[in-house]
Amino acid sequence: MPLPPEFHEIAQRVNNWGRWGAQDEVGTLNLITGEVVRAAAATVRSGRRVPLALPLEQDGVQTGMIPGRVNPLHTMVAVNLEMFGPGTVATSDDAVTMGLQAATHWDALPHVSHSGRIYNGRPADSITAHSRSAFNGIDKARHIVSRGVLLDVARAMGTDGRLAGDHAVTPEDLEAAEELAGTAVRAGDIVLVRTGQIRQYLAGDKHGYAFPSPGLSIRCPEWFHARDVAAVANDTLVFEIFPPEIEDLWLGVHALDLVEMGMLQGQNWNLEELSEACSEEGRYEFLLAATPEPFVGGTGAPVAPVAVL
Repeated sequence: MPLPPEFHEIAQRVNNWGRWGAQDEVGTLNLITGEVVRAAAATVRSGRRVPLALPLEQDGVQTGMIPGRVNPLHTMVAVNLEMFGPGTVATSDDAVTMGLQAATHWDALPHVSHSGRIYNGRPADSITAHSRSAFNGIDKARHIVSRGVLLDVARAMGTDGRLAGDHAVTPEDLEAAEELAGTAVRAGDIVLVRTGQIRQYLAGDKHGYAFPSPGLSIRCPEWFHARDVAAVANDTLVFEIFPPEIEDLWLGVHALDLVEMGMLQGQNWNLEELSEACSEEGRYEFLLAATPEPFVGGTGAPVAPVAVL
């Protein structure tokens, strides 16, 4: 079924192809300039550090809904092995098999395509089983450090900690959270949108965490585009509202963010401790370090982000 007209209309308004040149492979990460990073460092006051990643474990967030995206299988390949003979120093080593987007992660720009294209107009068939993604791979995002802003939508809306499963987060919701934050989102920021949905997973209900789920509305990419946001992450499995708000428009927000805008998006970020920390300190801006593992040609990668207040 073809994408609906409203999708194409939004796509035209947010498209960044060619904005940073025909050879660009990092999209809106170009907005994180040296000046932006210096300003981000100036937000650090208390030095309070808040980890935002879920543990990598075999009983993780993946339910089998997405074929091949397996939770981490962690095995020991050596246990106290005296490699150089009895009485010598012993080593232990381990290995892991997992989906690169199994837990807390960034989606890389070629994670989705539409109409046969990925970001900057490159052909979708440049992604192959042999070469992975020839363009725009997650390894191109070599350093992601910027000002982070928590848009705590759940807190701004006065919920009991979690938005309803059928709630599509709108630009109006983002502005309410921006008002709560007391700071305007600006160019080069990394925006973290809290819905509270991850509470389902933390309480042991990973199926309830996955579906149904609140998430970003198809109207949100225009809001991020107007503010020149560098990247966006949230605390849900799918990122956008699931099931979708427009019938049969599956992953429409993904396509607008990644393909049209060239903007990384992250999922399964645990924003609960950060929500409490920001509320306690009365500020919602911080230095955010969130560089992904540089898998060459990867369409996504795990990340262990840390917010420093």
